[in-house]
Amino acid sequence: MTAIDYARDDQGIVTLTMDMPGQAVNTMTQAFRDAYREAVERIEQEREKIIGVILTSNKPTFFAGGDLKGLLAANDAAALFARAEATKATMRRLEKLGKPVVAAINGAALGGGFELGLACHARFAINDGGLQLGLPETTLGLIPGAGGIVRLVCMLGLEAAMPLVLDGVVLGAERALELKLLNGLARDEDELLAEARSWILDNPDASQPWDRKGFRIPGSTPDAAAPLAWLRTAPTLLMKKHRLRYPALEAAMSAAVEGAAVDFDTASRIESRYLAKVAVGGVAKNMIRTLFFQMNEIKARKSRPEGIPDASFARIGVLGAGLMGRGIAQVAAQRGISVVLKDVSREQAEKAKSQIQSGLERQVEKGRLSADRISAALALIKPTGSPSDLAGSELIIEAVFEDRDLKRSVTQEAEPYLAHGGIFASNTSTLPITGLAQASASPANYVGLHFFSPVDRMPLVEIIKGATTSAETLARAYDFVRQINKTPIVVNDSRGFFTSRVFGTFTREAGAMLAEGVDPAAIENAAIWAGMPAGPLAVMDETSLALAWSVRLQTIADLQAAGKSAPAHPHWAVVDRMVNGLKRPGRAGGRGFYEYPAGGKKRIWPGLREHFPPSSAQIPLEELSDRFLFIQAIEAVRCLEEKIIESSRDANIGAVLGIGYPRWTGGPLQYIDMIGPKPFALRASELATKYGDRFHPPRMLVQMADGDGRFCA
Repeated sequence: MTAIDYARDDQGIVTLTMDMPGQAVNTMTQAFRDAYREAVERIEQEREKIIGVILTSNKPTFFAGGDLKGLLAANDAAALFARAEATKATMRRLEKLGKPVVAAINGAALGGGFELGLACHARFAINDGGLQLGLPETTLGLIPGAGGIVRLVCMLGLEAAMPLVLDGVVLGAERALELKLLNGLARDEDELLAEARSWILDNPDASQPWDRKGFRIPGSTPDAAAPLAWLRTAPTLLMKKHRLRYPALEAAMSAAVEGAAVDFDTASRIESRYLAKVAVGGVAKNMIRTLFFQMNEIKARKSRPEGIPDASFARIGVLGAGLMGRGIAQVAAQRGISVVLKDVSREQAEKAKSQIQSGLERQVEKGRLSADRISAALALIKPTGSPSDLAGSELIIEAVFEDRDLKRSVTQEAEPYLAHGGIFASNTSTLPITGLAQASASPANYVGLHFFSPVDRMPLVEIIKGATTSAETLARAYDFVRQINKTPIVVNDSRGFFTSRVFGTFTREAGAMLAEGVDPAAIENAAIWAGMPAGPLAVMDETSLALAWSVRLQTIADLQAAGKSAPAHPHWAVVDRMVNGLKRPGRAGGRGFYEYPAGGKKRIWPGLREHFPPSSAQIPLEELSDRFLFIQAIEAVRCLEEKIIESSRDANIGAVLGIGYPRWTGGPLQYIDMIGPKPFALRASELATKYGDRFHPPRMLVQMADGDGRFCA
């Protein structure tokens, strides 16, 4: 079998049908590159008998992109550059054949697949509503390396092309047609091929615009490749947004700008050089391993118990119509699930539904949703104050305040209304599920579902197995999370589970820094420089210092009841002083580490430096950033060591998607592997000497370092 089927009809139209043997999708492997080159050589030999070429696929998708396994193993930049240049040379031979070449795109064409299409003179696609086109390479730490940057710039202009490349935008069929990246849409495969044939017959002398005399990039002038205002500001804005942590973004912009100043083939070589440079780097390998391979393992349900039939949910109940309850109700309804939203009164629940409606209407105003879709979702939400309205729910999720007695009360009130075989879940972020399950009449049917705020935008759900949670309950909870289009990770029970435990080290380290005399602005800047989405002081304000103190008191009480003591940490003295001494409970209370002036931008409270005076000798920014990244990675190892989390896959994805651990690291365990367990352990010991025992490398890390092992295969 060959990767490309070659067929010439009586009219002289050659159809190249991509169909990689033994693969579910077509990818840019060496076998494909060889087959593609051989097909082009045959076309050249039969040139006088050919009037045009159609490139299509026999897979459900057109082409999935690059060979990421090969790129993950690639460490020779020169060899990678040569390989990219060889592939591009084949594409150029077909592009400059002097015969019309058309891509008949029957399914998703991403990365290298979309680049194959861009190298054709025209592109037609089936408009099935789910078509995806684009260059998402930067989301995996790479750049388009088969001419995608160069051709998009030639087609759209530098300024218009850059967002598609830098942000890895995936386009639907209609949007691609608007941008003139497609020449037309078809209803089915027969119409698709008919349109391709028609275009060939109508355009016998087809050529690419950039191969015609006098071609100029759209938006360019004799003096500049793009508006000068954009050329001056775009690099600065990119650096400000990504803090130089993502080499692929800088490389993509450099390849585009430099390429726009030279001829097409020189621009193509520039692109290849930048691809080779970033592809062999640590950041690309981190992101590929975690955000592609480990994410695909989760999509393949590696953490779901085996042998249990799949479940789907038609009706659920949500207890508590606050921020989290509203979010859970909204995302479930938007996936077609009927939701009973219960609060202490129907009036409170109705108010919550109105807030959901307002939020959805804002999405309509921004063009992200259609009005009919929000109407359909809202029709599925029933607000109530009566527990009997929960009758028949296949799943009930409590999302009330983090108070054990309150959770016990609402569980016992609502649980009798579950449908036969239904399951009950708590949205707690810290309280152990095993303890909460004691309030249930069926502890085997009790599970934790930890959503993240804002629920409609955060992609992760942490599923917590209590000591009594059955495998069937866990599997059904997993199926529900997938049904609402969220990414599940599975963790075992403990206080704080995985994500809250790891994230807690981030905020506590900020408190320790403040107590040490680190300037508050330096704390915030160091976290953002490391790649965290927000500064820890701002995060603590948003999540409520008062709530953190309440959880701390509950933890102390629980541990005392068990004959244990809560671990000390300099952070808690800071929180105690803020909440109880200075009466600054966080943003909800109007004042915390930050001030929130009406109608103005929030700013660090000037009094913070008075009550926590900065020392004269400040710690370098890089060392502060190290402390944030290392302390979270060390806690992730502890969770793995204690079997709170059972796979590096769930640890990395959970940290990146749930708590914003920087994507460039690939997650905390992949970050350790990038540095190397041995040098990481040595650096952790240095930090422990300077800042405290919390940085001491755990036993598992020491063993990994001594054995030259890795956390991620």
